[in-house]
Amino acid sequence: MEDLKNIVESLLFVADEPLTIDRLKQIIDGTETKALREALNELMQDYETRQGGFCLNPVAGGYQIRTRPEYMEYIKRLLQPKPQRLSKAALETLAIIAYKQPAIRADIELLRGVDCGGVLRVLLERKFIRVLGRKEIPGRPLIYATTKRFLEVFGLENLKDLPTPKEIEEFGSTLSEEMAEGAEDIEPQIVDSENQEQSQPLSESFDDTDSATKKPLPSES
Repeated sequence: MEDLKNIVESLLFVADEPLTIDRLKQIIDGTETKALREALNELMQDYETRQGGFCLNPVAGGYQIRTRPEYMEYIKRLLQPKPQRLSKAALETLAIIAYKQPAIRADIELLRGVDCGGVLRVLLERKFIRVLGRKEIPGRPLIYATTKRFLEVFGLENLKDLPTPKEIEEFGSTLSEEMAEGAEDIEPQIVDSENQEQSQPLSESFDDTDSATKKPLPSES
């Protein structure tokens, strides 16, 4: 098919989620997997060569046209989106599920040391995690795993793209060194103790907490 690349590009442009090879084969009759992969690779190369406002990325097992991150500030000014915020507790719980899945609530709470019923409910509502079924042990607890939406939001092609513990440790060390170097550049300031205003403690506000809510999780029994 001579115009296969253009057809694939048009489909990717109007799709509101990543398109897989199988989905493209369903839409474009009689197209082989090899031909589709070649068309996708050519498109990715075209976007990379052009260095325009878009790029084609493998995401969540499929392909999606996305704006380049360097133009994010301008896009935010136009769309003025309301970002989805997750508390530290929610991010910790999501990270445990991502790395330990399939995971049950008891495993998560053992690692975090606190009840996580409210956080699990929030993650389920936002479609970052899903229920796989029940584990065949006493009490038959629910089994949790991440979703395709989790991969889309965090820009991952699959779970293998998650950073390894070593990479996380190296990133933390680099960040600490940069913060330490930045602190050395700050000149000390002399403060008049008599006129110094009493500092006020800062409090963090989260959209979700570990506390139980009125809307319960699916029954664990």
